[in-house]
Formats: sequence, C-alpha cells, structure tokens
Amino acid sequence: MPAVVPPSTAADRRGSLRVADRVFAKIAARAARDALDGAWAGRAERGAPPRVSVSVPGRTATVRVGVELPFPADLAALARQVRDRVAGQVAALTGIRVAEVTVVVERLLPATGGE
Repeated sequence: MPAVVPPSTAADRRGSLRVADRVFAKIAARAARDALDGAWAGRAERGAPPRVSVSVPGRTATVRVGVELPFPADLAALARQVRDRVAGQVAALTGIRVAEVTVVVERLLPATGGE
C-alpha cells in the first residue's frame, strides 16, 4: 500500500513545479489561434500559425504574439481578442500572472487572396 502524505505537510517540503517556457508558448499560441477562429470563418485562406515568444522571470510572464490577420477587419478588436485570450489562458492554465501581451500584426491577408 502506498504511503499517504498528510495534507499538513508544509509547502517548502512538498517541492516545486517548473514549467518550461516552451509550454507557455504552446498555450499562448493555441489561445491566439482560438481567438482568431471566428475572423477566418468563411475564408479559403487562413493566416500562418501565431509565432510566440515568452519570458518568465520569476512569477510573471511576458508574451509576444506575431499574427497574420484577415483584411478588411477591425484589426484593433482582433488584437484585443488575442491579447485577452492569451493572458487569460496562460494565467488559468499555469497559475502565473501575465504582466504583458504584445500582439504584433505581421501580415494582412486580403479577402481576394492577393497581397
């Protein structure tokens, strides 16, 4: 029978958890992609997957998300959706506070498919 650890064990004796930066990046990329799903609805061409970099010094994260967006569209609203979804998902799934999410629009894809 496995040993049972009493719930009163002090936090410093239970150990710690380290989440790799690439895990934060995957969570952020998925959140950004999900935030933009509606914007791409009905279009034959979709933008490239979001490009994400994350820095987690201590207990806060800073995220940079590069996205391609459909055009015409309300670009500011789409960027806000990405920012809010990324910050919420990263915080919810990791327990780390997100200090900043920078959304960079790297390319616009017109509805006609041209540049």
